[in-house]
Amino acid sequence: MTDRNVLGGELEPCGTDPMTGFYRDGCCATGPQDRGSHTICAVVTAEFLAHQRSIGNDLVTPAPHYGFPGLVPGDRWCVTAANWFRAHLDGAAAHVVLASTHERATDIVPLAALREHAVDVPADPGGLEG
Repeated sequence: MTDRNVLGGELEPCGTDPMTGFYRDGCCATGPQDRGSHTICAVVTAEFLAHQRSIGNDLVTPAPHYGFPGLVPGDRWCVTAANWFRAHLDGAAAHVVLASTHERATDIVPLAALREHAVDVPADPGGLEG
């Protein structure tokens, strides 16, 4: 059985530079060991990173012993659903790649909130023309 995204399709990779995911496989897959639910594929912003640091989640400082390089604005990273939702409620949410966000994220975050911050590009960008 394959992991599903919040759109109902197969979970797509989130990012490999830096290598993200609870399992460090580039995907926001989750399982019993992932108690934090690292299920939201976020495109981090300076505002989001500052917010996370303010709540005790430093995503900027490298932690090589965990294979964590530290993030900069524009990086794609699998963040915990609870911390992303807190940032959303505080007005500092990161952008979200819906096709790379695991369906389990909606156990914590309403899909409408994720859609509000979506940065996905449609398969047919012709629909974006005015």
